Amino acid sequence: MLSCRPAPPPGNSGCKRVLRSQGRCVAAVPITAGGGLPVAQKPIREYDAKNLLHQHWPRFGGPDPRPAAQLAQVTPDTTLDALVRERPWLVQSRLALKPDVVAGRRGKQGLVLLNATWDEARNWLGEQRGREVTIGDIKGRLTHFLIEPFVAVQQELYMAIKTERTADEMLFSTRGGVDVEEHWQEVRRLRIPLGRGRFEQPDWQSWLGDAAPGPLAAQLARFADSLYRYFVALGLSYLEINPLAVTAGGLVPLDLKCRLDDAARSEAGELWGELEFPAPFGREATPEERFVANLDRRSGASLKLTVLNPEGLLWTMVAGGGASVVYTDTIADLGHAGELANYGEYSGNPSADEAYEYARIILDLMTRKPAPPGLAKQLLIGGGIANFTDVAETFAGIIKAIREAAPRLCATPACIWVRRGGPNYEEGLRQMRVLGEELGIAVAVFGPEAHMTRIVRLALDAVAAQGGRR
Repeated sequence: MLSCRPAPPPGNSGCKRVLRSQGRCVAAVPITAGGGLPVAQKPIREYDAKNLLHQHWPRFGGPDPRPAAQLAQVTPDTTLDALVRERPWLVQSRLALKPDVVAGRRGKQGLVLLNATWDEARNWLGEQRGREVTIGDIKGRLTHFLIEPFVAVQQELYMAIKTERTADEMLFSTRGGVDVEEHWQEVRRLRIPLGRGRFEQPDWQSWLGDAAPGPLAAQLARFADSLYRYFVALGLSYLEINPLAVTAGGLVPLDLKCRLDDAARSEAGELWGELEFPAPFGREATPEERFVANLDRRSGASLKLTVLNPEGLLWTMVAGGGASVVYTDTIADLGHAGELANYGEYSGNPSADEAYEYARIILDLMTRKPAPPGLAKQLLIGGGIANFTDVAETFAGIIKAIREAAPRLCATPACIWVRRGGPNYEEGLRQMRVLGEELGIAVAVFGPEAHMTRIVRLALDAVAAQGGRR
């Protein structure tokens, strides 16, 4: 059996603390999945982003107008006749249509239809639905579309908020629209430091300066204040409005991009409601990702999986959305992001059967190809100290999956590292130790006496002791 024993590890795992600020957790080092987005940041469709804004804006909007309530989404399963019966305004209004995909530059690609009648919209949808297009250098099919009432625009502005390591940054420009990047040097920036102390109100008027005439400047200051408070309360990591339209009726977000901070699910998840997290444009979800997504929808627990690098040496099966970010962050911080095979989490006290199905999928992916000669793949079964999840019960499901995969794990080969705490954790860890002895698989087990991410350093030291990937 290939040894998974590392050199004696240092006492500190070396991971960076995840910042918690204004009710949000912010991963210090983002890992990107296909499409270039940090895995802790979940993009949502514009239809969902505008529905969220419409639903929660009254809490933050003050005198500013609420976003338009009239929205319609066309999916592969949508029947247009039924859609019109549900939303009669479609035949009573001039319309704006665009693909609702996780990609930008739709306007520059000629994928937006403006000021259209319903008959024109219907014909356009007939041409566009299912069509393969190239956006930027990525090719994919158009499956979802957003329909809204057409808005006559007086001026196009740009406003965005993004979360960085130690601060949120707000951006504003009077040169919004499809050409905003060509005038990026004109964008005004405002950094809002993150911290545990009292939140200081930004000086929106000074930030906007003389960018707009008096009445519009005051309206923009109120809008920026409301938008930032909305951004914090809903646990967002990125929000971009381009353009933010100046109309006769006030400010209207015409194009909205939004990413949620997955680590903020425990604080803001109730505000999100049931949301779909689509794959980036051009990246189809794998059968395994779809299986876990369906399992998640049927369960009262949370089960997530994104495959990053099927040939990676480091596989994770982490309990808890926040813990999954910390483990991912630590692997990146220690310089091994390229070996990270997957990102995901299980939480919310899944049953033994649900834990079994989740573990079975990860073990199947992990053992499809052998590790490079002389190396072993590393499986990190980690997590914090659970509040109510029965560790022994969830481990029973994971242990069942490991038993079934034992011949493949030995052939791959693989090492398993376990760290967990919480209700009934002693029995769960005992069962893991017995499992390794029975199957002849290298299983190292740690309880809450060990730092949560210590097993990351141990696994990486094991890879280094084996010579590393050549």
